[in-house]
Amino acid sequence: MTNRFSLADCVDANTFCSFKTIKNMATILKSEDRNFTENPNKIDGFRIFTDNSRNANGVDPENLNFDIRLLNPGQCSAPYHFHKYAEELFMIMSGESTLRTPNGFEIVKSGDMMFFEKGESGAHQLYNHTDSPCQFLDVRTYIGFDLCEYPDSNKMFIAPSNEIFDKDSTVNYFKGEEQIPEKWKHDWK
Repeated sequence: MTNRFSLADCVDANTFCSFKTIKNMATILKSEDRNFTENPNKIDGFRIFTDNSRNANGVDPENLNFDIRLLNPGQCSAPYHFHKYAEELFMIMSGESTLRTPNGFEIVKSGDMMFFEKGESGAHQLYNHTDSPCQFLDVRTYIGFDLCEYPDSNKMFIAPSNEIFDKDSTVNYFKGEEQIPEKWKHDWK
């Protein structure tokens, strides 16, 4: 529902507006309402939890993707990767972790923000090296698709289809197309 209002909705044009009933202004996700659930299909060393209160409150963003994540001790956020078509931003809300980037390793703590640009220079991975959970905000762009590359394991991931390929299986664009002109001669009548 789009909220529309005019100056007629204000007490008067020279003062701050005092709106009549306006619905769907803001959704507040209270910290005490957080409910972390383990992300499915993860393996030991990569078990991460995501707060599902956003979904429970009907927040379904069109252009701004975000989640609050919980990374327990001894776990990685994801395999080391970078996005070809998405930017990402983390903000540590509590605890600390070790951040891996192309520049090396660095401890990040509560209040620290990390921006990961598109491409190889934005490669990243968090590892919780402590004895306490680390909570972080994960904000990312999404234009309807993305391609992630995993330098350690030489994989490519295609979103949203969730297809994973070994980069070594890349082929020339025209592989297998060499005999197509002959096919046209024989099959076209």
